[in-house]
Amino acid sequence: MLHLATAGSIDGNLADFLTTAGPVLFYLAVWGLVFSGTALFVGIVIPFLTGDSLLFAAGIIAGTASQHINIWILAIGVGVAAFASDQVGFWEGRRLGKPALLKHGGSWVRRAVTKTERFYELFGWWSIVIGRYIPWGRVFVPPIAGIGRMSYLKFASANLVGALSWGVSITVIGYFAASDPRVRTISYVIAGIVIAISVIAGIRAWRLDRRQNPVSSQPTATTTSN
Repeated sequence: MLHLATAGSIDGNLADFLTTAGPVLFYLAVWGLVFSGTALFVGIVIPFLTGDSLLFAAGIIAGTASQHINIWILAIGVGVAAFASDQVGFWEGRRLGKPALLKHGGSWVRRAVTKTERFYELFGWWSIVIGRYIPWGRVFVPPIAGIGRMSYLKFASANLVGALSWGVSITVIGYFAASDPRVRTISYVIAGIVIAISVIAGIRAWRLDRRQNPVSSQPTATTTSN
């Protein structure tokens, strides 16, 4: 979800970095953090620094910085980094299996993996798109899809839609929220919609899970090929 309060602190840190390093390194830093979220499992430890808060803060910096930051280079680069990150996560899941996920944390990671397996079973292709807007989904859905032997073409198409829509939209929302008073209110409304979508998706997955598994909460093997 989009954490606006957290984005404020990230905003200041990114502004300091921009002043010191310049636009090119700013681009690379933002893209690198987005890529590391899934590909290097950094999102398990610091999801706020690789997710919505980072994108929103980066967009704000692009809209207010004295140094020229091209919002479209930044936003499209974020989408490409997110796409590449999920591709790596998918192949890690397919080649290394579930142990590659479980070794990155304790009991809460095991619970998150179980929840993601169920989420993937329920939503299939759409789980890749929706997962981009959910903190734990960004980290765990791509490797779970790989473990579940999802068709590569189906995964790539869903990943393209999810990564680009997430990366471009939230970054651009941050930019307009800072740079154009005429659309600032609309930008925050859209940000609220993004939050609502992620919350609704999580609630729907939970309700479907409870309806289909009213008693057992034990992990199930992921066998779907959606």
